[in-house]
Amino acid sequence: MSGEEVVVAEAPAPVLGEPMDIVTALQLVMRKSLAHGGLVRGLHEGAKVIEKHAAQLCVLAEDCDQTDYVKLVKSLCADHNVSMVTVPNAKTLGEWAGLCKIDSEGNARKVVGASCVVVKDYGEETEGLHIVQEYIKSH
Repeated sequence: MSGEEVVVAEAPAPVLGEPMDIVTALQLVMRKSLAHGGLVRGLHEGAKVIEKHAAQLCVLAEDCDQTDYVKLVKSLCADHNVSMVTVPNAKTLGEWAGLCKIDSEGNARKVVGASCVVVKDYGEETEGLHIVQEYIKSH
């Protein structure tokens, strides 16, 4: 886990009984982390957690148009040996990080984009966590 970068593509939700893909696994890991208070959103908070050596995983949005932002996050992850995964869309990352309102039907409304999310505590051991860890090791 020496600051490697992994790219994740969006995929539809899996059917029950099928093996979980990396996108669904990452979403599950982020939900569990958010529920346990182990998710940090944004550059300022993320940089503080990475520099304290408390970060376990960094998720960066590919559509971030500020090159200095991307360089800073990548270099911090490389310097502090934090694994980094990239997702294609900041709005999707913001939704996974809880930066939205959920309406009565369970749909996300008023989603705010997030370019960087850092996981400092995974919460509990899940199948999704094992899939994400294996994915990071293999890339």
